[in-house]
Amino acid sequence: MKIMYLTIELTVGFFLLFIIVKFVGKKIINQITPFTFIASIVLGELLGNALYDHQIGVFYIIYSMGIWAILLFVVEYLGQKYLWFRGMVEGKPSALINNGRVDYEELKKNRMNINQLQSLLRQSETFSIREVAFCYLEANGSISILKKTKYQKTTQEDFSLPIKPIYVPVTLIRDGKVLWNELKDLGFEESWLRTQLETQGIFEYHSVFLAEWLEDDGLFVQTY
Repeated sequence: MKIMYLTIELTVGFFLLFIIVKFVGKKIINQITPFTFIASIVLGELLGNALYDHQIGVFYIIYSMGIWAILLFVVEYLGQKYLWFRGMVEGKPSALINNGRVDYEELKKNRMNINQLQSLLRQSETFSIREVAFCYLEANGSISILKKTKYQKTTQEDFSLPIKPIYVPVTLIRDGKVLWNELKDLGFEESWLRTQLETQGIFEYHSVFLAEWLEDDGLFVQTY
């Protein structure tokens, strides 16, 4: 009997999930927003817990998932009809880099640090902040990047240009602290770093938010 009930519950749950996802849309699969992320987890938990609780029958599975589906439909409908509700549920993208400058306050609002930003940029095949004109943190945690004009992709073959060697940018100062090991690995002394900063009118390390060295492009510095 238990096998039969489990088979019925699994079959009903399978088709209910299919119907809900079909009508709610692909957003619940891609988890585009924090809301759809939580909604998909709860939906799975409702079905999973119901299947393995022998005191819960098919009716309760249909009822609980039906109520959850109705709530999802209502939220989706309100989000399509009212912009203010859409903004509240889905959230808005945050400009982490604006006109080539990292927005330190926006990083703090999103509880991010410069290490995490650099990691996200590298995952998007962008190895230096100096390449970025605008960077937005989307509601689902991914980033969208618009590179500066000179860093946008072109094919060197189209212009018959010689192939240049590729260098990896190295962060020398982060959050006002000098990364001495990185400086040493490059073969530079502290006096060199101080000279580089002073030429840009910077005399204290703690005033530097980010300093990054690139072999063929020099030192990129952003202060707080």
